Amino acid sequence: MVNAINSGSPTVALSRKRNSRTQGLLALGASVTRFPSTRYQGSKLKLLDWLWDGIRHLHFDSALDVFSGTSSVAYLFKVHGKTVTTNDYLSWNRQVSEALVCNSGTQLSATAIATLFSNTSTQGGGFIEKTFKDVFYPDEENRWLDTVAQRVFAMPSGAQRSLAYFALYQACIAKRPYNLFHRANLYMRTAVVERTFGNKATWEKSFEEHCRGALHEAHGALFDNGRTHRAIHGDFLDAPENCDLVYMDPPYLNAKGTGVDYLEFYHFLEGLTEYPEWPLRYTAKYKHKPYVRRKNLWGRKDTILKAFDLALEKFRKSMIVISYRSHGIPSIEDITGLLRRHNRKDALVSAMGYKYVLANKSGDEVLLLSEP
Repeated sequence: MVNAINSGSPTVALSRKRNSRTQGLLALGASVTRFPSTRYQGSKLKLLDWLWDGIRHLHFDSALDVFSGTSSVAYLFKVHGKTVTTNDYLSWNRQVSEALVCNSGTQLSATAIATLFSNTSTQGGGFIEKTFKDVFYPDEENRWLDTVAQRVFAMPSGAQRSLAYFALYQACIAKRPYNLFHRANLYMRTAVVERTFGNKATWEKSFEEHCRGALHEAHGALFDNGRTHRAIHGDFLDAPENCDLVYMDPPYLNAKGTGVDYLEFYHFLEGLTEYPEWPLRYTAKYKHKPYVRRKNLWGRKDTILKAFDLALEKFRKSMIVISYRSHGIPSIEDITGLLRRHNRKDALVSAMGYKYVLANKSGDEVLLLSEP
């Protein structure tokens, strides 16, 4: 039988022992508190301590974060001395992983920073300025983005390029109402109205200032845990199968069957990552010029249980940790039933009340642990 949900604390007795590798890393100052702040929808950054309390008793040396997003959970594994692999179907999230997890200490040099941000107001008529006029940013900011995006793309692949991308993503998100790209709503920034919230100061801060702040945070987060890590970009079914533990935080489908479409939310950042191909990727049908939709088993109520089923079969030899919401589709009971049908050991379930910033209502964030 699967343990009943225990709201507020894990259902297992947790060992407080840390292995020597983790103790050494913590002595060197490695800590999840050094991870950069984020405005990413669904980020687990504020839940990392709770998550680690739920899994710290497990014995594993390597971990796969199969829906890595911000890479905050992957960073948690790195802090605790694990060999980490990240995967995400969005290319821009791979760049984040390469910047913050795979990178053991390389910073973006002062020379590279100066080159990126010099003479950014002279170039005009680029793809962003023409395609996204009056959509997300004013003309002068679009011109800045056209220039800097091309410069970052032209950099040699590696940690410095990934850091430059990370800074650019953070700046773009910070200057957006709701921190998303799901609708054309530049008017929320530019309307001359009395404002009672602090976002206006954030929006008016320059892109360069935002980028430099993000780089400062990223540089402060870098450390070497003595392992080699990798970041990949692709479908979950193509992720490697040789990790001891697989962490799954899939796109969430609420009780009404409405899913979180991360490509819809962050298509602009995906475009920055593959700037030369961007004109071939977007659709002009909608005002916010999103990417052409991709088939996604996790985004529909009639296929999401199949997606879980395929994932459990693929990672059948690994310990699996699943993060999900208590009022979603499929239900927690559906997921635990599926675990049993795959002949996995009883799932240990932990839950805590948590409300995401843009969520309509509160609910339990649920953690399911299952061994093969």
